[in-house]
Amino acid sequence: MGHLQPRVKLSFCIFIAAARVRLLHYLMATTSPLPCVRLLATGGTIAGAQTEGRGYAAATISVEALLAAVPELNSLATIEVEQVARIGSQDMDDTVWLQLAARAQAALDDPAIAGVVITHGTDTMEETAYFLNLALKSTKPVVLVGAMRPATAISPDGPMNLYNAVAVAIDPVASDRGVLVVTNDEIHFAREVSKTNTTQVGTFKSPNRGLAGLVNRGRLHFFGPTVRRHTVTSEFAPVAATELPRVDIIYAHAGLRRDLIDAAVSAGARGLVIAGVGAGNLSTGALAACADAVRSGVLVVRSSRTGGGVVERNIEINDDKHGLIVAEELNPQKARVLLMLGLGRGLDAAAIQARFMIY
Repeated sequence: MGHLQPRVKLSFCIFIAAARVRLLHYLMATTSPLPCVRLLATGGTIAGAQTEGRGYAAATISVEALLAAVPELNSLATIEVEQVARIGSQDMDDTVWLQLAARAQAALDDPAIAGVVITHGTDTMEETAYFLNLALKSTKPVVLVGAMRPATAISPDGPMNLYNAVAVAIDPVASDRGVLVVTNDEIHFAREVSKTNTTQVGTFKSPNRGLAGLVNRGRLHFFGPTVRRHTVTSEFAPVAATELPRVDIIYAHAGLRRDLIDAAVSAGARGLVIAGVGAGNLSTGALAACADAVRSGVLVVRSSRTGGGVVERNIEINDDKHGLIVAEELNPQKARVLLMLGLGRGLDAAAIQARFMIY
């Protein structure tokens, strides 16, 4: 290099130094162990296969086949697989919730596991996500993922959803944000997310407080933290119950009579959620049935069927007089989850009302 000009020598040295840095980064990337993710499979459309015509059967494709369809995952994480259930999410119930919570908590307690991904049908995904949001105690990421199109469709959305879900689950920035739902390049908080369309891949929305963030081919963009209690700050976590109290949802409509409310109480419901019209309203006769239910020891929560907004106390209905609880921002299906957990802990109406203000 003796015959080179000083400026050329400097440029050459910078080039060699940069090349060494790139080589070091490559060697580190290829020799460092990949983060480990526990994938808990429950079935759903993401594991579905088409049948005759336009129909399909959920939960027919193995989770191993789902992973094989996304070979890019091999460079992202080491994935351990556990089949917890094999159902369409319309058949999700309290028993599977408790099994799923137990297996997820066991994974989260394992120091070798960076995060948990749960494949799930979209129909009841928001309910499962919110239940786990209150039932799991860990700061590690927990991500639910599903698909609107079966795995054998012309253009399945499952593979990219799964890739993004794993990317979120291994990223430290996703820690301590509660349970998340990843779909259609979006990240939703479990408390906020709702399914809003029967078939579109963009079915999930967070109507009140908005998206948690975006994920584009594995790259995360979080907008902010959730503002309500979850996971490590949840008094219900880790869930230890072997069963959950029965809570039924009654859908309000014009001309609603008291019959369905009385029938639910007679069938053994310990709690009722009214999916009320507007801001949680219901007919005079149905309101009288709710007051009677409260007097018999059944807790009643007023929510709204509208899909957004807040149900507040004592606006059009005198909740104090009738002994009713209001759901605040929670939709009926999530209000049911919180009421079940509160009843399971033996909380009274006033205590459960207080929980609706903080969860």
